[in-house]
Amino acid sequence: MAFLSAMSVVGSGLTAQQLRLDVISENVTNMQTTRTENGEPYRRKMVVFQSQDGRDNFRTALARAAGRSLTPNDDVGGVRVTEIVEDQSDFKQVYDPTHPDADENGYVMMPNVELVKETVDAMAAQQAYTANVTVFNALKGMATSALEIGK
Repeated sequence: MAFLSAMSVVGSGLTAQQLRLDVISENVTNMQTTRTENGEPYRRKMVVFQSQDGRDNFRTALARAAGRSLTPNDDVGGVRVTEIVEDQSDFKQVYDPTHPDADENGYVMMPNVELVKETVDAMAAQQAYTANVTVFNALKGMATSALEIGK
């Protein structure tokens, strides 16, 4: 069962990093969005992760003590996304009197998204995703070797 738990941990990491990359791509896509449904420029979004330590909670310990099998939904460790939050930093003011959203002084409030920051975040997310794929492939190799031993 430890093998399946390890696979679950790797899967949670892959899922979390994929969502992080999706949010980063949404940020980059909306770098020039000066008006959203609420009338403000687009606000940068960030993914908040929470570690799952995989320690037994009371329900899991009680199930083991009673000799019952555990369900696949039991906490085995890994990471989960708790929320997607908006960056509350200030919008950027850009002088462009020809823009339809410019104020009376010619300034446009632009989203608080910086391409360099998003690129660095995307590179970090890709590295984490790649690390999880490497672990997955190692687990797959171990499982294959274990099955060959039994032949």
